[in-house]
Parts: sequence; C-alpha cells; structure tokens
Amino acid sequence: MMKIDIQKIVVPPGNQVLLKDITWHEFEQILEELGEDRASRLSFSSGVLEIMTPSTEHEKDKEIIGELVRMLLDALDIDFEALGSTTFKSEQMTQAIEADTCFYIQNHQAVIGKNRIDLTVDPPPDIAVEIDITSRTKFENYRLLGVPELWRYTLKGLEINLLQTGEYIQSETSPNFPEIPIVELINRFVEKALTQGRSQAV
Repeated sequence: MMKIDIQKIVVPPGNQVLLKDITWHEFEQILEELGEDRASRLSFSSGVLEIMTPSTEHEKDKEIIGELVRMLLDALDIDFEALGSTTFKSEQMTQAIEADTCFYIQNHQAVIGKNRIDLTVDPPPDIAVEIDITSRTKFENYRLLGVPELWRYTLKGLEINLLQTGEYIQSETSPNFPEIPIVELINRFVEKALTQGRSQAV
C-alpha cells in the first residue's frame, strides 16, 4: 500500500481535499506532521479527513466577526477566552474539528492557561463560529462534541444554531447576548466593514 507524504498535498485557497479510511492514529500523525503554523483547517469524522484552505474572503469575514464579538464582550464587561482555530477532538467519538474562531465565555475559567484542550476533561467552547463561504459547516462534529452554540455565516448572513436535546435548532437570539439583536448587528457590521472598511464599521 502506497503511503502519501501529507506535505506534498497542495490545497489551493477556497478548496478542500477529502482523505478516506483514515484511522485515529493516522489522523493524530497528520496533525503532528502538518504542525500548528498552517493555513489549512481540518475536520475529522469517523475515518474521513477533510483538509480545507480558507479563501481571502473567508478569512476577512472570520476576522470581522471575531473582532465584533470581542468588542461586545469587552463593552459588556464579560470575561472570556478567545481560542481561535483550536483543534477540538475526541478519540472516543472519533471526531475532530477546527472552528474558524471560538469563544469560551461561561466556561472561560476552565481553559485559562491551557495550551491544549482535552474534551475528555475540558468543556467545549461556548460559541464556535464557522464561515460557510467556500466550505460546509460540519454540524455532526459539533453536535457530537457538544458545542452549545454554533454560528454559521453564509452569503445570506449569520445563522445561530443552539444545541437542544442533542440536535441543533436555529434561533434568532444568542443566550450569550440575550439583550442584543446579534444577527442583525453582525450582518450590518460585516457588510459595512467589507464596503467601507473596518474603521468605519467600528
């Protein structure tokens, strides 16, 4: 059986490649080989590994939304930890995902000072954000890993999904920002930042 040098796989921005029949051990080896200083995002579910390289548009939207969330939390004087594209994984469930960005809010104290997150002992992030411009959000990964609030930003705008009784249900509001029309605010902020620039949007 021919072995593939993972470093030889080139994924152009905005594209993805699927590798099938990957064991958990092979996935861990690939993670180590790729390292943390990489542009690609990984998703692993029951033997299928997806390697995706974000486009410039994807990264702009991620940064804009992440910045607004940080500003809101600071303005509301809410403690939080932003963990960016941390790899969340569970060997028992053979699932792993790297959000575009994520936030620990209610559980922020559980991850202070930690360089690695182990979902067998650590809680998942309170909010995970996915930019669905060139790829599709892996709802099943997030559901199995128990992420309570999943934001999905598409060409149509922001969509909030809340994990209730084991399934994601769309919501117009965020439990982490109950008094703020977050969907409308995010959509306006992103549009203004992309058309008039970040400073004007802020």
